[in-house]
Amino acid sequence: MIETNLTPLLLSLKVAALSTSFVFVIGLVLARLMTQRDFFGKHLLESIFVLPLVLPPTVVGFGLLLAFGKNGFFGKLLAQFGIQIVFTLTGAVIASIVVSFPLMYQSAVAAFTSIDRRLEGAARTLGASEWRLFWTVAFPLAWPGLLAGFVLSFARGLGEFGATLMLAGYIPGKTDTIPVAIYFAVEAGQTEKALFWVVIIVSLGMGTTFWLNWWSRRNIRRYAQK
Repeated sequence: MIETNLTPLLLSLKVAALSTSFVFVIGLVLARLMTQRDFFGKHLLESIFVLPLVLPPTVVGFGLLLAFGKNGFFGKLLAQFGIQIVFTLTGAVIASIVVSFPLMYQSAVAAFTSIDRRLEGAARTLGASEWRLFWTVAFPLAWPGLLAGFVLSFARGLGEFGATLMLAGYIPGKTDTIPVAIYFAVEAGQTEKALFWVVIIVSLGMGTTFWLNWWSRRNIRRYAQK
């Protein structure tokens, strides 16, 4: 029997798109600040930024559950405004943001670090403000790395499972993203349904990484010809 309910696909794309949008902006800002300044505790702070990358997703999810649960600090604070995070699509987005942020941050740091400081120095000498310098010099030069971080963050958000299940749970039609749908389909013995979603998410992941590799090789050849 072929799966006809495409809700998990739509929810996964929605979660990945929303989380990647937040991650791109936050990662861009923090990476720029961290590469421009040195201060006490910088390395510790950067370690915290990339910690979700090395922790099991269930550990990240447990931490988010403690923070956003009804007895958690953020959970109690948001409850005063009638906002619930646990067992909602918002919870899935937050989980996706946390686990995909390190990929965007590291890519952005590498991109900004690779910029020739002499170009930025020349722009400052000519009187360019930091805001103008960022948009006319730093951002265009760092764009290939930033785009790579964006694509990888999207792919990571699309495939997030552990933290999402811990924080958003499994509510059909509301929080059943593709990875969660696969897990519960297997648990229910619905092999064909699980296989259908496996093929879908593998195709999306392969398409994303294939495009990124193709785009990267094309740009390398373009710069080599200059």
